[in-house]
Amino acid sequence: MKTMVFTGFPGFIATRLLESCARKGWELAAIVLPGEMEKAQKQAINIEENTGCGRIRLLPGDITVEGLALSQKDRSWLENQQLIFWHLAAIYDLAVPEDIAKKVNILGTQNVNDLVKTLDQLERYMYFSTAYVAGRREGLLLEDELIRPQTFKNHYEETKFEAELLVEQLKKEVPTTIIRPGIVRGHSKSGETSKFDGPYFFLNMIDRMRQLPAIPYIGRSRATINVVPVDYILEASIYLSGLERAESATVHLTDPNPHPVEEVYRTMVYELTGKYPKGRIPKKIAALSMKASAIRKYLGVEAETLDYMDWQAQFDTHNAQSLLEGSGIRPADFLETIPAMIAFYNEHKGDPKYQVTIV
Repeated sequence: MKTMVFTGFPGFIATRLLESCARKGWELAAIVLPGEMEKAQKQAINIEENTGCGRIRLLPGDITVEGLALSQKDRSWLENQQLIFWHLAAIYDLAVPEDIAKKVNILGTQNVNDLVKTLDQLERYMYFSTAYVAGRREGLLLEDELIRPQTFKNHYEETKFEAELLVEQLKKEVPTTIIRPGIVRGHSKSGETSKFDGPYFFLNMIDRMRQLPAIPYIGRSRATINVVPVDYILEASIYLSGLERAESATVHLTDPNPHPVEEVYRTMVYELTGKYPKGRIPKKIAALSMKASAIRKYLGVEAETLDYMDWQAQFDTHNAQSLLEGSGIRPADFLETIPAMIAFYNEHKGDPKYQVTIV
């Protein structure tokens, strides 16, 4: 029986991937930080009960340690499995400090790479990068290029670029597929997500400005924003993990038809408040105000979010569309599914476990 092994559990995407794979009857395992073990055990039991799958094996480990701090017993078990190894563990926070980002995203990936090279029965190494390894490069961004930009918008982007370089080199030795998701949101139908970050920062800001006579646009932008639902990421990546043609491929799991930032913002304001935005705050003034921690905390927004509002780049999806052709897998339209996203947000916005700590 095929075994799926994950890092990054019990994080949002890894948890949903485990659940999706459980429904297919595959054997499942996850390498889990000791500090996350209690949460992981609860999530694993929940998945087992909801899907009727067998026991999910949880292996205590730490990607920032050589050998992932695995016991000899767990290491031997891995070496004897016919498996697909999914590496999702990373620091995804746009405001992450440089030292933490380097330790987890770069060193952690090197340690995982070193491990998978020793797994003789490895069928595929599925590495989750990000479409934003492009940094501040603009224009059409291709899947088959990994070009160092002059600058990055944050340490998250830079360390994910460095980590992808390491995985790209590994393609010569290990059957590898690199997944580059866009900005991931909740499920397109249920709206379910695990935390309100990324595009949800806009919802926080709009919700906390709703008592104003008018909610303004922030700056002026002709850029598009690339947001994809988690169900698309799950379906596409699982499909690609078993597709022979996807070996050695790098794939943009982004929206081939993204909407303009201002159109998305306008729809969010209307769906959340019942009125359309009016007037504008210059982006420079908004960015200056975001330097104040009290304002960031009040609005529930990380300052780095503003960098994506006028970034003029488009993600090519030639590889993705070619590999997924005939599968019926495609992302739901963002604007059409904003109502489900906002319904879930409204239901849970008062629950602290969904809110990201803003510093």
